[in-house]
Amino acid sequence: MNAEDEIMHVVPVERHNAVIAAAYCARGYDEDETQSAVRIAQSASWHGVRTHNGIKALSLDDHFGSKVGGCVPGAAIEKLPGRFPATEVWNANRKLGQPVAEQAIETCIALAEKYGIGQVSVDNAFHYLWGGGYVMEAARRGYVAYTNCTSAKTGVAPFGGKHATLGTNPHSWGFPTTNAVGFPVVIDWATSVIALGRVQQLAREGKSLPPDVALDKDGHMTTDPARVAALLPFGQHKGYGLALADELFAALIGGSLPTIRGREAVPGAKQTPCFYFQVIHPEALSGGAFAGGLSQAENVKAVLRDILSHGNEHCLLPGELEARWAEKCRHHGGLLFSRHEIGQLNQIAIACGQPAWELDALPQADVV
Repeated sequence: MNAEDEIMHVVPVERHNAVIAAAYCARGYDEDETQSAVRIAQSASWHGVRTHNGIKALSLDDHFGSKVGGCVPGAAIEKLPGRFPATEVWNANRKLGQPVAEQAIETCIALAEKYGIGQVSVDNAFHYLWGGGYVMEAARRGYVAYTNCTSAKTGVAPFGGKHATLGTNPHSWGFPTTNAVGFPVVIDWATSVIALGRVQQLAREGKSLPPDVALDKDGHMTTDPARVAALLPFGQHKGYGLALADELFAALIGGSLPTIRGREAVPGAKQTPCFYFQVIHPEALSGGAFAGGLSQAENVKAVLRDILSHGNEHCLLPGELEARWAEKCRHHGGLLFSRHEIGQLNQIAIACGQPAWELDALPQADVV
């Protein structure tokens, strides 16, 4: 491993955002779509989610989005009629995923404020990138939130199989625990052993995969990122079940066959991802009978304290690594990128007429 690969360089937020904005504008996205994409890219990098940053977002757009008709700049969301007051169902009409997702979580919050719970399902969508960012925002504002979405294409083999017929299909939960531990607990993962974005990151950096996470085209294990044809589900049958849950949510919403998503157009078929969002007001969950006369918030804090006691004091909570990375960004006054990521961002910048960054002119982070 090259030691230079582990060095993080500090990029001012404004400079990063200018490049991402220019790239989306150059592709024909309107101002609202562009600013939403910028916010999600900035948030992912601010929290150290390197598999779903602006580089990944624009790569998705290159391969499955505006250049091939999988995403339509300027498309409008169509809200479909329904009989359930706490529920909305949308046809996204292939609109960019980030603004659709931001609007969906805001809608769920408004519904939860009125009804105690709110949900939005979205058909004909485009991938929304980092699901954890949306539920984290809701959790920061005091709500319990959940989302899942089907991936842009299949990449995961079912447990015991060898051909990719499932997406990496993330699930993301957010809990309002900032008062208890200093940050929202965010449980966020792809249902593969390793995220596809991580495979792409390792390929960029010339590194190998861990063993037992991926298969080649013949169904044999591989550690070469360039030979990956299918990823394995985490936890064997358990990850398979969660990946399957996303596909069934999508099937109920309106999604079509997983194996044709992100592929060449199939006449008469739907080939777009689907989203599901849910937000719950904590008061709607409360039974009121908390031990020792504690309030709901005090009870949450007591439960977390108990879990991280009894010799477990050094265990991490989900969302803690992201909170620590955000603190590093605050300390250094910018976003942290490796030299390989700087190279990718420079390619994006040059392609849309922005100046490239000189690596040597960017400060190095003293702690990573």
